[in-house]
Amino acid sequence: MQNVKAFVTAIGRDKRNMNAWDMFATWFGANANNGTWFIGGIIAACGLIGGLWALVIASVISYVFLGLVGYMGYKTGLSTTTLTRATFGIRGSIVPSLVNFIMFMGWTAVNTFIAATSLSYIFNSLFAWPIYGTPGGNKGLIVGILVMSILHLLSIVTGQGSIRLIERLGIGLVMVFVVWETVVVFQHVSFAALAKWVVPLKDRMPFGLAIDSLAAFNLAWVTSAADFSRFAKTKTGATTASFLGALTGVLSFAAIGLCTTISVALTTGIYNPNNSDPSTVANELGLGMVAMIVIVLTSMTANAVNLQAAGSALNNMLPKMSLRRSLVIVTIISMVFTFIPLINGSFLAVFTQFLDYIGMFLGPIIAIILVDYFLVARGDYPTSAFSRVNGPFWYYKGVNWPVFVLWLLGIGLYLGLARIPQIQATTGATFIVMVITGCLYMVMTRVLKKGSVD
Repeated sequence: MQNVKAFVTAIGRDKRNMNAWDMFATWFGANANNGTWFIGGIIAACGLIGGLWALVIASVISYVFLGLVGYMGYKTGLSTTTLTRATFGIRGSIVPSLVNFIMFMGWTAVNTFIAATSLSYIFNSLFAWPIYGTPGGNKGLIVGILVMSILHLLSIVTGQGSIRLIERLGIGLVMVFVVWETVVVFQHVSFAALAKWVVPLKDRMPFGLAIDSLAAFNLAWVTSAADFSRFAKTKTGATTASFLGALTGVLSFAAIGLCTTISVALTTGIYNPNNSDPSTVANELGLGMVAMIVIVLTSMTANAVNLQAAGSALNNMLPKMSLRRSLVIVTIISMVFTFIPLINGSFLAVFTQFLDYIGMFLGPIIAIILVDYFLVARGDYPTSAFSRVNGPFWYYKGVNWPVFVLWLLGIGLYLGLARIPQIQATTGATFIVMVITGCLYMVMTRVLKKGSVD
């Protein structure tokens, strides 16, 4: 048997340096960002009460999964993409790693684009450049994208300590910002007025579609949970603190995005989901340059997590490459991704399509890895097996083909269910597909195990 130990690096308990507060701050900072605010603006199409219910339901379920994957990382010391070797095979894990790689570069691009929009307002104040969205406004946006990419590279070069410092400083400013936003919103309109606002018929979003959009948004973090929990000092930090940090971040920022978007619709008489990004809303509410600077900072805290997750995925695909070099590469590629909405012409269209793809691909993957670890293997993952050719995770030439068939079946099931009006109006397709995929995986493993015994 051939060993490839260099291909897997498990973080030992003696090398773990993140306490419960660090884990809470990491996941709060991951969700207290521009993309979360924007998703809140999108679900405003369900109305205030419908949007809040969808937000709570989808977020709680998703972050229970985050806590479970966090536990896997804590117990094994391995990243999430490495853990997929147990189900997809040592070579087969390249595919979910590629999904993670593209997805987290996409999230980096989303946050960078919104932060660059805020920078265009700052440049307008400092240099009188046109604001993005007005004639000549692309100049400020492009410079903003370049500035954000340089800041990301600097945080990577200076190491994990600087990223943790950004998160610790950022969380305080973000909390202040959320309170400030809330006060300003309710100075303009009352809660009763927000609740009574009726979504224009052409813009209404069914409840189930809101669940799917929020599930896709939240599940993206689940696939990076172990990347951080493997550095946690305690089980509570890896699971409970991560769950509470992510949940608090998404509820606070998405809720304020939801309320501010409706507030702007009430005060202007126009509901435009394209104007639900925090820079536009902050400008409409007259919050000024300080708000824009905080929005830029929240982008950095969120992208610290996005880039780390994308770098870990690239590391699993190219294990001989150092993590720092992987991070530099993903930062540069994500900068290129950030220009896509400029070509497409609609940030909202790019964002919502991106969310559709995430939900379709991630739900079945998460269901498979959770069912395998907790119900099939019952937590027994020998670290050596993750790098051993002809070992238990080698399957057929490094690929577990039945799992790939099941994954594709899950994707097909999502595409089918997501088009059913009753599903769109009620539960959404994502969590139903996850339950079905998990059950089918249990059946499949039992059949294959029985077949091998016979």
